[in-house]
Amino acid sequence: MLGLGSGENLNEHIFGSRWPSPGRRIEMLAEAIEVIQKLWRGGWQNHRGRHYVIENARIFSLPEQAPPIFIASACKRSAQLAGRVAQGIISTKPNPSTIEAFEQTGGKSKPRFGQLTVCWARDEAQARRRALEIWPNAAISGQSSFELPLPRHYEELAQTVTEDQIAISVICGPEPKKHLDAIRDYAEAGFDHVFVHQIGPEQKGFVDFYRSEILPELGEMTTNGQVRPQTGA
Repeated sequence: MLGLGSGENLNEHIFGSRWPSPGRRIEMLAEAIEVIQKLWRGGWQNHRGRHYVIENARIFSLPEQAPPIFIASACKRSAQLAGRVAQGIISTKPNPSTIEAFEQTGGKSKPRFGQLTVCWARDEAQARRRALEIWPNAAISGQSSFELPLPRHYEELAQTVTEDQIAISVICGPEPKKHLDAIRDYAEAGFDHVFVHQIGPEQKGFVDFYRSEILPELGEMTTNGQVRPQTGA
C-alpha cells in the first residue's frame, strides 16, 4: 500500500511557505491523490488544480498494478476523505467515530488498519524506562505533533514527559491482558487489522511473547474477520 496523510510541519517547513490549516492540508491531500492516480494511468498527464499544476508529466516505469492508497486519519474530515477516495484507512487511536465517518462516505467494505504502540520487556518498570528514553513523542498529543517545525521543539517537550504519561500512551510490560485489551479496543471500534509497533531492541522477545501469549487468545477474533493482528518493529 501507499500510506498518505496531510503532513507535519516538521517535514514541510523547509520549503519556506506558510504552514496551511488542517482543512486546507486535507484539501491539498485530496488533490495530490488525484494527481497520483492520473500518473498511475500511464501516458502523458496534465493537471491544473487549485494547489498543483503539472504539465506533460509521465511515469515511465509503472507497476503492473497500482498499489492501494490508504489515508492516515486523525480527524473526521480525513476519515471522510479516506472513505471517498482511498482504498483503506490507517489510525493510531481506536476511535469509533473515525470508522463511522469513514463508512459514511464509502468505506464500509474497505480495510481499516489500527496501529498499536507497545514496549514489551521482561518487567513493566524496564519497559516504561525504555519507552520514555526511545519514544517520548508518544505522550506529545494534540496539534503539537503536526505544528512544531524543528526537532529541538520536540526535544524540549519530551523533557517534560514522565513515565506515568508514557504508560498512558504506550502499553508497557509483559502483562498479556493489557495488550489483549488494547487490540480488542480496536476491534470493537470497527478496525479489522492491527499493526503492533514494538519500541526498542527486544524484538525477538516481543515476537515470542505475541506468538505464545497474545495470538492464541485472539483465535476467535482472527477467524471471524474482526481483526487480523500483524506484528512489526
